[in-house]
Amino acid sequence: MIIGVPREIKSQEHRVAMLPAAAAQLARRGHRVLVETGAGLGVGMPDEAYQQAGAEIIADHAGVFAAAEMIVKVKEPLPEEYPLLRRGQILFTYLHLAASLPLTEALAASGATCIAYETVEVNGRLPLLEPMSEIAGRMSIIVGAYFLEKHKGGKGVLLGGVPGVLPGKVVVIGGGTSGINAARMATGLGADVTILEVDLERMRFLDITMSTAHTLYSSEASLTELLPACDLLIGAVLVPGSKAPKLVTRGMLRMMKPGSVVVDIAIDQGGCVETSRPTTHDDPVFVEEDVIHYCVANMPGAYARTATQALANVTCRYIETLAEHSLADAVKRQPELLSGINVLDGRITCRAVAEAHGLPYSPPCL
Repeated sequence: MIIGVPREIKSQEHRVAMLPAAAAQLARRGHRVLVETGAGLGVGMPDEAYQQAGAEIIADHAGVFAAAEMIVKVKEPLPEEYPLLRRGQILFTYLHLAASLPLTEALAASGATCIAYETVEVNGRLPLLEPMSEIAGRMSIIVGAYFLEKHKGGKGVLLGGVPGVLPGKVVVIGGGTSGINAARMATGLGADVTILEVDLERMRFLDITMSTAHTLYSSEASLTELLPACDLLIGAVLVPGSKAPKLVTRGMLRMMKPGSVVVDIAIDQGGCVETSRPTTHDDPVFVEEDVIHYCVANMPGAYARTATQALANVTCRYIETLAEHSLADAVKRQPELLSGINVLDGRITCRAVAEAHGLPYSPPCL
């Protein structure tokens, strides 16, 4: 198979979908790997490293798409890339289609087979999403603490406090992968942390493993009680494949004191705060109701090298399977790939995406 690795063109997206080690493994198996010029520079991987691994360097972005039978990316295609996709081609990347109707329609129109990292499910887990969720969760406390600084418009609260001064209060909505990693970082800094969750078994797990954090059943009443004293609110809600529910309304946000900070990790799926809208690393924050909002849609891109290595660890075996076998055979060998197919032959094959946009759903028939 001919596998294409284009350079990411999203603003401040420095990750790359494949490292030279994976390219070498594919080349040894007889596959052609086409890497766009400069695709790996953001993570310290020059073109020469890919050439030594057996990959071919392609100077033209469109040329990678034109020649490749499978495109492996990190982020969803941008509008200028929509026309580059074609019927019969496989696109393997993060898609987050529930947050964008135009992207969903464009991928369906392309006829390409679009497999989303974030909906590949194994025994209730999302193994291709988890590494990025871990990074985003840990990063949320770093950026939240930064924007709490007074000179950045924040309240001037140090999350860990000091002797004689109480620590800052952090509220984490969601006890999944992002949420638990956010809570771990916040408790590590010495903050007063409360995790809101609806799964009682998950709360028992959090209670046992994170004895320095509090757990509270997630409800509007719980949020209403916590928000007036909250310094940093982390939105870490995930409904796989679906739009994130809006758990924090504008009215609830007004309960927070001026200079408080919201980090909405769920922004890739539309965000769980009513006032959230996607931002970029170039311009990461905005203020609504006197509260600072950090809503960068590709948070792990800030730590591109770590994120690329973590992503490559979990995607490489799926890329090899898709390259070695037909789609139907690949799914037989790794059945979890079926849940990752979001678009096939112009049809929406992920129920959550179809429901998010009111589009017809078709089960993926291979």
